[in-house]
Amino acid sequence: MQHLPVLYEEVLTQMDIKPDGVYLDCTFGRGGHSKGILDSLGKQGRLLAFDRDRAAIESDNANELKKDPRFSLFHASFSELNSVVEQEGLVGKLDGILMDIGVSSPQLDDAERGFSFTRDGPLDMRMNATCGPTAAEWLQRVEEKELVQVLFDFGEERFARKIARAIVERREEGALQTTAQLAALVAATLPYREKHKHPATRTFQAVRIALNRELDELMQGMEQAVNVLKARGILAVISFHSLEDRKVKQFFKRESGIKHNPGRLPVREDELERGRLEKVSRAIKPTADEIELNPRARSAVLRVARKG
Repeated sequence: MQHLPVLYEEVLTQMDIKPDGVYLDCTFGRGGHSKGILDSLGKQGRLLAFDRDRAAIESDNANELKKDPRFSLFHASFSELNSVVEQEGLVGKLDGILMDIGVSSPQLDDAERGFSFTRDGPLDMRMNATCGPTAAEWLQRVEEKELVQVLFDFGEERFARKIARAIVERREEGALQTTAQLAALVAATLPYREKHKHPATRTFQAVRIALNRELDELMQGMEQAVNVLKARGILAVISFHSLEDRKVKQFFKRESGIKHNPGRLPVREDELERGRLEKVSRAIKPTADEIELNPRARSAVLRVARKG
């Protein structure tokens, strides 16, 4: 187990692992967080984990952890969280849930997965490579107007229209098949480059998020997580870019507020509806030492809330 995930110590501290507790790791990856949780549990503790990427489920790290009788691993996505917990008879019994959002280092490092604009490979980008269209297939048929919206909304790309037009025009010559082809097309389209950022960064991010419905999965996952946690259970979410973090922040804020019927004033104490969550801490970010060891951790943000 060489892989040490981002904010490792912070996650274990904030989740306040109880020796006999029941926990869920929604993004197994290569098992770093899961191993840390298991190492903190006693003989009566239990850990469920899942990942939508079958490569993670079948990795050597996963096979090693599967030997532990306290551990159960499933091939599933965030939107299937409730189903996984329900089939194990653990609804309302979980002490903590961890969600680590976005693309993993193994996915980025494997050129065949098509996530990286710095490694030439098939233009795939599917987190679950067993189903759905590849990025190449999606880009070949998506309408220009929708592509503009995707690049603008999910990539915050100011040149969304220029890039979308270039992709549509390029389709007349034949489908984009590789990551290098898409990266080169975007680089040639942009009028200038941002310092220290590859010109295709925002486009790759946007296409990946749209293809995998990542923000929809995130929202469904957080909603289901709150439903299956026990009272005082912890929900910890790690995000890696502003779009994700904004969704998490807004969800926590909405679920930790006090609600009332605005049509009825004055409001009595017994008419107030308290939120399902209470925030545990401010946003937690990696230390300078962690960023030096793992530059990919630099944009990570951990937010933590407790079920009321």
